[in-house]
Amino acid sequence: MSKLNKKNVEDLNVKGRKVLVRVDFNVPMKDGKITNDNRIVAALPTINKLSENGAKIVLCSHLGKPKNGPEDKFSLKAAADRLAELVSTKVTFAKDDNVVGDNAKKAVAEMKDGEIVVLENTRFRGADETKNGEGFAKELADLVDNEVFVMDAFGSAHRAHASTAGVTKFVKETAVGYLMNKEIEFLGNAVENPVRPFVAILGGAKVADKLNVISNLLEKCDTLIIGGGMAYTFLKAKGYEVGTSLVDDEKIDYCKEMIAKAEKLGKKLLLPIDTTIVKAFPDPIDAPVETSIVDSDKIPADMMGLDIGTKTMELFANEAKSANTVVWNGPMGVFENPILAKGTFAVAKALAESDATTIIGGGDSAAAVVQLGFSDKMSHISTGGGASLEYLEGKVLPGIEVIQDK
Repeated sequence: MSKLNKKNVEDLNVKGRKVLVRVDFNVPMKDGKITNDNRIVAALPTINKLSENGAKIVLCSHLGKPKNGPEDKFSLKAAADRLAELVSTKVTFAKDDNVVGDNAKKAVAEMKDGEIVVLENTRFRGADETKNGEGFAKELADLVDNEVFVMDAFGSAHRAHASTAGVTKFVKETAVGYLMNKEIEFLGNAVENPVRPFVAILGGAKVADKLNVISNLLEKCDTLIIGGGMAYTFLKAKGYEVGTSLVDDEKIDYCKEMIAKAEKLGKKLLLPIDTTIVKAFPDPIDAPVETSIVDSDKIPADMMGLDIGTKTMELFANEAKSANTVVWNGPMGVFENPILAKGTFAVAKALAESDATTIIGGGDSAAAVVQLGFSDKMSHISTGGGASLEYLEGKVLPGIEVIQDK
């Protein structure tokens, strides 16, 4: 994957040209207000570079999952307003329910070099999410005179949508933005060309979500650490009693195969040696809860494991600290609960204190690292949950594949 040598914004001559940029402005909203603008901030290097170089910039993105066409609560207006506060050039929001309408065409026709037009939520057009949304893809390309398309939305790169992949058929030049470039470099190099020892840490609830990742990473890494809810299916595969813990019974044989595969390849596969158990899942999720810690082969039949135990925290932390490259995807327990976040905290702290290249694979682990205050200590925090998982699986992502090579 590190062999991917895609054109990036540095390779473009954009002065006076119209450039369509697919950004990821899918920001969390509450009561019409943005609660976290990280994704907008992450797009600034690409936007600013294009603006400084005299491009006429047209931004498109999806937001949320509007089911029945346009809905005000999913409008990109709030994101456009926030962007206007963060850049030093003019930002115009083009409010068209069909995304490429009269407002967009007028705004683009009137813009000067370096200025920005933000289009309405691409998902207001159902066609965005279909591979055959060619009509919509063509309209987007026509809006920028079929000149340049820059893909900078890694979180959507695993989807072959009109605004991520389809549009590339209708423009002269394509490139990746700084954000995409960084994802390709970090995630790609980590998996294809890691500085060893390479430790991969997988957590989260379901084994099913990470089947191919487990198998692919076992071939690439030196040690694979498994925590979180998915660990109990592995423990059950070893013949342990796991009580009322989350188990994917259909995947027990798969876990046995993976344990055998690790042995055959001479890789370390680390599972929790002790477990934090509770009587019942906390309701609400952050409610106080009474816990005790038992060895992983001693979980009582009427108890459930919801975090790794203290001995496991130390085991996992030491293993992570001995690495030169670490990739982490998925929390070690129910990190939304302060009492059950200790395992996730211990792993995050170990990575923060390590000299290794530390890569956090989007989703809940990224949220956990930010929430625990360790984000500035990590080498790279991926902006895409599903996309980073598919990348770690060794898949070629459609939104990257279609970009021209250097």
